[in-house]
Amino acid sequence: MDAVTRRHHDEEGLRPLGPNARNRWMVSDTAADLVRPPIEPRRITVQTEGKKVTLDLARTAIIIVDMQNDFCHRDGWLAHIGVDVAPARRPIAPLQLLLPPLRDHDVSVIWLNWGNRPDRLNLSPALLHVYKPSGVGVGLGDALPGSGARVLERGSWSAAIVDELTPSASDIHVAKYRMSGFQDTELDSILRNLGVTTLLFAGVNADQCVLCTLQEANFRGYDCMLVEDCAATTSPDYCMAATLYNVRQCFGFVVRSAAITSALARGVTSRG
Repeated sequence: MDAVTRRHHDEEGLRPLGPNARNRWMVSDTAADLVRPPIEPRRITVQTEGKKVTLDLARTAIIIVDMQNDFCHRDGWLAHIGVDVAPARRPIAPLQLLLPPLRDHDVSVIWLNWGNRPDRLNLSPALLHVYKPSGVGVGLGDALPGSGARVLERGSWSAAIVDELTPSASDIHVAKYRMSGFQDTELDSILRNLGVTTLLFAGVNADQCVLCTLQEANFRGYDCMLVEDCAATTSPDYCMAATLYNVRQCFGFVVRSAAITSALARGVTSRG
């Protein structure tokens, strides 16, 4: 805030009103200043598959999808129903390296986790059928034999982030219960209040929840970048190949985490 604006606010007795410093008014009993504070660009240039891309860290967030025990832990739901979860664990190590420098550069980290209501009133029969097509077995919200943990129930061990990925106190958490993290959640409102326009995507499964969320972000006008080595799937290899192709072709860019960390190490500029 420049000195003239600050003096004006002081003279009017204006106080900040808003969810954060990026999106707020200044108000008093007799006046309201609706001019948002300017956001100074913080530019880095990364090498993606196909071209160099310059992005603004001041308007960037990373969305990490479903890195949860039920999807990634050997005692979780997928492992219980016979899925090899080793591929789902591959993003852990690169995310451990990528997240600290992103946080150091004030990039918002958003954990987008599947989280059913305990009463399952946010789950339709059509959704339940995907994971329990015969009506028997262990589906969404059912108890796992042995541990009794309920599959992807919000607030439970099943829906918790794997221990190897420790969220920071400043990170943001959003619960979803569809393939797209935008459907019937507060994700879009949070991103707009943060002033975010560019989204980095990571997590599992790349061809399902990650891709569906990325696609909808593109439909809503966000710039999308899939961080290839920080995303994975337990689906066949051709599903990952198709996902990478479709992201590059239709929805945004594909980048490696090393390209991002290298760009951060080179430094941030305010001008191109």
